[in-house]
Amino acid sequence: MGYIKQGTTAFRKTNLAFFAAGFNTFAILYSTQPLMPEFTKEFHVSPTMASLSLSLTTISLSVSMLVFGTISEVWGRKPVMISSMLAASLLSILTACSPSYESLLLFRIIQGISLGGLPSIAMAYLGEEMEPKSLGVAMGLYISGNSLGAVCGRILSGILTDLFNWHMAMGAISLMSLVATLIFWFSLPASQNFHARAPEVRKLAASMLSHLRDPALFCLFGIGFLSLGSNVALYNYIGYVLTAAPYSLSQTLVGWIFIVFLVGMFASVWMAKLADKFGRLKMLLVSLLLTLLGACLTLDSHLAVIIAGLPVLTFGFFGSHSIASGWVGRRATHDKAQASSLYLFFYYAGSSIGGTMGGLFWSSLGWGGVVAMIAGFMAVAFVFALRLSKVLANSSAPSVEKKWTVAKLK
Repeated sequence: MGYIKQGTTAFRKTNLAFFAAGFNTFAILYSTQPLMPEFTKEFHVSPTMASLSLSLTTISLSVSMLVFGTISEVWGRKPVMISSMLAASLLSILTACSPSYESLLLFRIIQGISLGGLPSIAMAYLGEEMEPKSLGVAMGLYISGNSLGAVCGRILSGILTDLFNWHMAMGAISLMSLVATLIFWFSLPASQNFHARAPEVRKLAASMLSHLRDPALFCLFGIGFLSLGSNVALYNYIGYVLTAAPYSLSQTLVGWIFIVFLVGMFASVWMAKLADKFGRLKMLLVSLLLTLLGACLTLDSHLAVIIAGLPVLTFGFFGSHSIASGWVGRRATHDKAQASSLYLFFYYAGSSIGGTMGGLFWSSLGWGGVVAMIAGFMAVAFVFALRLSKVLANSSAPSVEKKWTVAKLK
């Protein structure tokens, strides 16, 4: 079985393809986040309702990933990912032409379903095709594409909305998405280590249940849920803080705060390397602590301190996601696409639930309430991390899990 090794042409082409894929997914997914104050003004909806332009997309994405991850076990990785990216790009054009907030939400829900065909399968592809020593770097580079897409999508949306309108902003995102899809299509090598399986629903369901019964995997799923939920809650409502008095920043300037997501390009790769050197659990705890610290800094009344807190939180978030997502691929002993799908189901469900819950805390308790919610999420994430440590130290879960799975699937 041939694996893709670092330093080869195949490694470079694969990283280019997944960098473009990550860029595309996150540019589309988060393009509405800086526009929420604009939606509140134009469509006369509350901040919590405006957050649905992101929350509904992420929840539909999280559910669809469970389906696409299973489908890819039968149809193959690359065909499903290409179809997903192409459909999402075309739906982005329809979103830009939405005549009402209701139609915008409808297109965003369908778009989320389409996007579900890429993220979990991408993790499975990398886990199958990459040499183990090269996997951490490849995963980090893929997540770096995520962060750059998130930055460009948000900044471009903010600038073009100020210069023209949000329709023009979403149209520009659509063009970028189509280009990224073509790069992915022609750069990604075909799978070498994938073996299709028959569409046996009972066995696939039993396989998915076995992942959920692994306590270590479940802890990683919970950490993903809480990490993205915290990140989205903060960035959903920080725009309302900064556009109001005493700061009164413009939509363009608020869009530019998302430049801090470039920190994620560095954090995801660097923390993955540190995790290989010093231990994944130790660096995961450090990442969660940084997330909490960054959120607390935004409680200060000085604009400079608030802005300084954003890269700290972002660094911690991308570090924890990079470590946890890569750990899922190593922990799963079978059907890695399913395991990745489950991780990302919880991950994006955290975005939807955390983003909407943040609106309720914002409406009732103000910004302090949002930060308190994030602190609560991080406290639970620490509990999951400590539980993960005990599971790994005190049990032979991998071998037990493998034996259980083989017996169950027979």
